[in-house]
Amino acid sequence: MQSALYVGLSAQVALEKRLQTIANNVANVNTSGFRTDVVKFETVLSKAAANPVAFSSPGENIISREQGSITETGNPLDVAVVGQGWIAFAGPNGTVYTRDGRLQIAANGDLQTVSGFPVIDSGGAQISLDPNGGPVSISRSGAITQDNNEIGTIGLFNIPADANLDRYGNSGVTPDRPATAIGDFSRDGFKQGYVEGSSANPMMELTKLMSASRAFDSTNSLIEGTESTLSNAIRTLGDPSK
Repeated sequence: MQSALYVGLSAQVALEKRLQTIANNVANVNTSGFRTDVVKFETVLSKAAANPVAFSSPGENIISREQGSITETGNPLDVAVVGQGWIAFAGPNGTVYTRDGRLQIAANGDLQTVSGFPVIDSGGAQISLDPNGGPVSISRSGAITQDNNEIGTIGLFNIPADANLDRYGNSGVTPDRPATAIGDFSRDGFKQGYVEGSSANPMMELTKLMSASRAFDSTNSLIEGTESTLSNAIRTLGDPSK
């Protein structure tokens, strides 16, 4: 009977994590380049009791690779990534990768993300433009042309499919395996004047939220029922130590 309490509590811990994850996805449905979090659960088998008991693990967050929808903005400094590549920028503690292609030119000419971090090329070097050099053209390969002069190339990188991703901010990630520069732009590339939105589907996430909330309430009822049964048994049988 006590095992039922522990199983129910482990389920509530897992469901609470799922609720937090879904809530974060819902909060970022309008965040450019945001990739949703999904929770991976595992069953933990305990043999401490007379009979083996299966508990639910707290769960592990995994960043989805599913792409968001691409929307035309008309802004020449906006670029959407076509395919599975990632834009790279120099973060405070190393290279960070993102699908948020809303770029800007700083007062000193540096090409930056919308958050003010320097965008880098395939070799890791920062890219500088002329703030007063006129319109910018960005090709599928990321080559930047200004005043008929090619002045740099935005790096496009491939993150291994089996790499684990840690989130940086809302739309940045840092992999545990090295990313490699993409040189073949037949499948991957950039699309100027477009931006990728969030991969979070608001209706789908709200459906998941309601389902997880109902499961949490059901588990809570189960725990309360088990506690009530245990209390009744103690009152009926009395204290066996006396």
